[in-house]
Amino acid sequence: MIPPGATLGMLGGGQLGRMTALAAARLGYRTHVFTPEPDSPCAQVCAEATVAEFTDHAALAAFAAAVDVVTLEWENVPPEALVMLAEHVPVRPGAGVLTVTRDRIHEKAFVNRLGIKTAPWRPVHSAADVDRAVGALGRPAVLKAARLGYDGKGQVLLRADSDPTAAWHHLGGGNPLDAVVEGFVDYACEISVIVARSPDGSQRGYPTVENQHEHHILARTIVPARIAPAIAAEAENIAARIAEALGVVGLLAVEMFVTRDGQVLVNEMAPRPHNSGHWTLDACATSQFEQLVRAVCGLPLGPTDRPCDAVMENLIGDQVGRWPELVAAPGARLHLYGKREVRAGRKLGHVTWLKGFGVEALG
Repeated sequence: MIPPGATLGMLGGGQLGRMTALAAARLGYRTHVFTPEPDSPCAQVCAEATVAEFTDHAALAAFAAAVDVVTLEWENVPPEALVMLAEHVPVRPGAGVLTVTRDRIHEKAFVNRLGIKTAPWRPVHSAADVDRAVGALGRPAVLKAARLGYDGKGQVLLRADSDPTAAWHHLGGGNPLDAVVEGFVDYACEISVIVARSPDGSQRGYPTVENQHEHHILARTIVPARIAPAIAAEAENIAARIAEALGVVGLLAVEMFVTRDGQVLVNEMAPRPHNSGHWTLDACATSQFEQLVRAVCGLPLGPTDRPCDAVMENLIGDQVGRWPELVAAPGARLHLYGKREVRAGRKLGHVTWLKGFGVEALG
């Protein structure tokens, strides 16, 4: 157990780190963030910040000497950085988890080896591979870069009239690339489950939630998901199995599709706090951010009881201008991330609407 008074090292300076640092402070921990970004949302609320690239070995060594345990809020940290840090301080989750979850090829293969279903897919490494994959999977299909894609970035829709070679070059920009082609899934809704896991192997999950996207970015999360209890239980079991098989210490978020005939298919996963878990700050006994601190520090995991239903809305781009009305609404809980620049597609905050305050669920 790493007791309160210790320093939590956070890799990544975004809003997920910010909300984790605030939760850590409530439990008596200091947070030291390592990020390439000056004036990051996380650094604004931290005791200390190291601004350096994740490839800066000297900065990583100094960071390791200044903290008691390391976690992350962004899975695109190079695994080599985690390996180096782990020589000096506990790193949770470790490089092995990151190697699987940051690469779609490794991720999908891992899930399928557990006997868990995904959309049909093929790994591709060339334009010719894309052509063969589309021939096997049919159209429409989606070409996705194996790494660094999020919020719809790093993806190309392959329609009936799409040229696979042109799509390949558009995705890679002329650079070498690993990618996947996914077959089309006729799904009824998208859901996700977050699981926390401690160093001793104990696990605790959050309820299944329903996610609605606009322009490939999460717009809102509905709690609980409007699905049959048996489907929710299956999704929660899938997430728990994956977390155990990966040996995660910390959090694992698993995004899934529910098909129109009731199948649950894993889409993606992330070993960190997740946008679809932001509602837990206001409508759960233990937020996902506090749970991450508890897990990586070896504290008992907190209860995940949900006292009320909720809807979480992201504030994207100029939607953040709604803050005066939201901060005044009795059923709303507003969270702003301290980002200075407002631009299209950028997540600048979120609001959680709590049921039971005269607020109807959105969507």
